[in-house]
Amino acid sequence: MPELPEVETVRDGLERHVVGRTVESVDVLHPRPVRRDHRGPAGFAATLTGRRFEGARRRGKYLWLPLDSGDALLGHLGMSGQLLVQPLGRVDERHLRVRIGLGDAELRFVDQRMFGGLAVSEGGAELPPEIAHIARDPFDPDFDDELFVARVRRRAAGIKRLLLDQTLVSGVGNIYADEALWRARLHGERAGERLRPVDVRRVLAEARAVMGAALVAGGTSFDALYVNVNGQSGYFDRSLHAYGREGGACDRCGTPIRRVEFMNRSSFFCPRCQPVPRARRTSLRD
Repeated sequence: MPELPEVETVRDGLERHVVGRTVESVDVLHPRPVRRDHRGPAGFAATLTGRRFEGARRRGKYLWLPLDSGDALLGHLGMSGQLLVQPLGRVDERHLRVRIGLGDAELRFVDQRMFGGLAVSEGGAELPPEIAHIARDPFDPDFDDELFVARVRRRAAGIKRLLLDQTLVSGVGNIYADEALWRARLHGERAGERLRPVDVRRVLAEARAVMGAALVAGGTSFDALYVNVNGQSGYFDRSLHAYGREGGACDRCGTPIRRVEFMNRSSFFCPRCQPVPRARRTSLRD
């Protein structure tokens, strides 16, 4: 699933290519991507047609385009969603779901697996109410580092699970959580309540660092599913130290990287640089 760097790359592209344009037409080619809009496909299209895009904003993994009506087009890419800006007449993508006509160009929502979606958020230009519960991300100027540290240290859950909790900090997903923890030399199952403030600050700093580097590289692409608005893939996967590197030598100590199951996904870590917490080792023996 796209994480903060990938979504921010798309937001930046939308800001450059879509803001200021007026919606001339909307074609919903499959109803599922607009399932969260209570107006249905026809109502979604009617509400959006004639409106002008006033900006491109993001909170965590969500994007929204404020409209001149005070509403907003809210989007989430899910696992395979793409927002592409294409010239008029370009051949349709295989999994094209929504086409938004902008005169000499089109904003297209392409989604193979259809876990993502679009909706018009009523009065959502400043912050769509549908995502008001999502925390700020580490790059937000109003993100409160010390509040995050305090909240993490009150929780018994493992630090990786807390990094993925979008009500604590948004935008961090499986890939960048593993990378931040490798950089911070912390195992993902270290309980938040057992971490020192300096440990939490270090993993937060490393999350900022790794996501900042990924932003420069245009995000991480393992296949053709994640691309920016021009259809280009990011290349930060070449710089990953832990994620997806099972069996490969740790870039710091040479120990083979391990993979374990985690929340129906995978976690990757160095067993030497990121030792398993003592309580976890005991439970494994039992």
